[in-house]
Amino acid sequence: MLALGTAVGCAADDTVHDPDPLAAQEILARADADAATAAITLEPQRHAALNAIATERTAHADALKAEIDRVIGVYGDGTTPVHRTRTATAPGAAPNPGATQASSPAPDQPPSLAAVRARLTESQRSAADLAAGQSGYRAGLLASISAACAAEAGVLLA
Repeated sequence: MLALGTAVGCAADDTVHDPDPLAAQEILARADADAATAAITLEPQRHAALNAIATERTAHADALKAEIDRVIGVYGDGTTPVHRTRTATAPGAAPNPGATQASSPAPDQPPSLAAVRARLTESQRSAADLAAGQSGYRAGLLASISAACAAEAGVLLA
């Protein structure tokens, strides 16, 4: 009987957690990278700048994902815990309560340079706003991402 109680006590946690606040920023970063890559077809002469933006925004997304994973944790044997999370949505997007994984929709058609610039400006503002409510490494990461987006929009796409 004791073994049964122990087995029941170790059953998988069915809790579905709210998304990490950084998850929406990861979605924005991946969507920005996709938009910059797609915009190359309309602006081939800006290939170098758009490719640099796509590469940097992908690096931002990867850094955000690494921080999210760090908070979830890793067991001593190197495995990660099961951590079911509601779908994160980009700021301003409608949430999808039934989904359990973050996603970044692909653009329907290649965006203009102005649209990519607008996306980066919005990402810059969103990261800065979120940084104000964070502390330590997370605040620094978001502030750095915000500054990078401002430079991409204001310098690379000027």
